[in-house]
Amino acid sequence: MIANANLPPMSPQEYLEWEEHQPIKYEYVNGEVFAMTGGTLAHNSIALNLASALKNHLRGKGCKVFMADAKLGVSEQGPYNYPDVMVTCDQRDQTARKTVQYPCLIAEVLSPSTEAYDRGSKFVHYRRLKTLKEYVLIDAEKLSVECYRINERGKWELTHYLTEEINPEATETEVHLTSVDFRFPISLLYEDVV
Repeated sequence: MIANANLPPMSPQEYLEWEEHQPIKYEYVNGEVFAMTGGTLAHNSIALNLASALKNHLRGKGCKVFMADAKLGVSEQGPYNYPDVMVTCDQRDQTARKTVQYPCLIAEVLSPSTEAYDRGSKFVHYRRLKTLKEYVLIDAEKLSVECYRINERGKWELTHYLTEEINPEATETEVHLTSVDFRFPISLLYEDVV
């Protein structure tokens, strides 16, 4: 959830210094700052379910899992975002204190107000991250997960995991996050979500 803060344009350094003193989080894109507003309970539960499962899966493997309060810097010039969930296994992020710069996996839970941005401009920015292997979009309204993965030719390919309600006797859909070699039933993401 993003709302334009209607502030004058800032340099990346001005933004970083200014945001440290703000009571809420702000994303930074092309000199503009955007207030991060609260999401729905379903949105929060889905992100928490994924982050918890990833944390358990990656325990002891040298990776870190972060949620919405962790800032991602695409470059020193920005943009700076707060992904719903991200994973970094890069040694350069192991001692980072304020900003993750080398994620291998980023996940966003879609909401009506941010879906177009998450699919469009945000993904364009994220693709600049040389360490990013997988971008995951999770629908908060239905059991649907889209995984964009970079292939050996450097092209992004989509794998869509979808549970169809018309055949409830079908085997449950299994999601495979290849960047961290993690397989799980799609229902894990939607546990406790109404």
